[in-house]
Amino acid sequence: MSVRDLLYSAYERQLLGRLRPDQVPAHVGVIVDGNRRWAKGAGGDVVSGYQAGADKIIDFLGWCDDLDVKVVTLWLLSTDNLQRPEPEIRVLLGVIGNLVDQLTALQRWHVRLIGNLDLLPSDLAGSLEAAAASTSGVDGMEVNLCVGYGGRQELTDAVRSLLREQSEQGRTIDEVAEVLDVEHIAEHLYTKGQPDPDLVIRTSGEQRLSGFLLWQSVHSEFYFCEALWPAFRRVDFLRAIRSYAERERRFGQ
Repeated sequence: MSVRDLLYSAYERQLLGRLRPDQVPAHVGVIVDGNRRWAKGAGGDVVSGYQAGADKIIDFLGWCDDLDVKVVTLWLLSTDNLQRPEPEIRVLLGVIGNLVDQLTALQRWHVRLIGNLDLLPSDLAGSLEAAAASTSGVDGMEVNLCVGYGGRQELTDAVRSLLREQSEQGRTIDEVAEVLDVEHIAEHLYTKGQPDPDLVIRTSGEQRLSGFLLWQSVHSEFYFCEALWPAFRRVDFLRAIRSYAERERRFGQ
């Protein structure tokens, strides 16, 4: 082990030693950004970037589990990403399919798919759903994988689902409008039944949400990290947790 590795290890222990269990966020959301830029900088192709990003996700989930985080939401594929060239999309979908197979085979975490799977090839959507369903009985950390996800798409789907439900119960649009409140919409979000994210992390130096969990992140704390996702280290994660722990959350009050 190099001197640099020893220093990082000591620093990690220092960060962990100062962190109390009650300071750990229950739900962490992550925008895993920078895979293609990392590959370019490393002299590799886009496949190597996406694969390195997938490998990092497995590491990251282990770090979260070690801290007893209850829910992790990872944005893997946005609705905007689906506009990329078809060969690149094919590669990315293949990496995502393999990642889901790896995570579900571990039977360590309860994996859920978040997004509009109708936007994906039907055979892939079916295999992803079947793999995720195999973890439904796992009593472990909940892992949401956002695939074919967009914040505006989620809100559109939530309202559509709500209106269909109310219509099936015989209510008119005017009757729904009279009683509609925040909780009615929340009950139809992809993340229904889960707590909203306490902390949202974005890598690669970009400082925007790009539509990630628009509804759920209204009271979230944000942490923007310069590291590209495949280069994101455990010490970077612990720094994000430390930053979160130092903040006073007022929830708008």
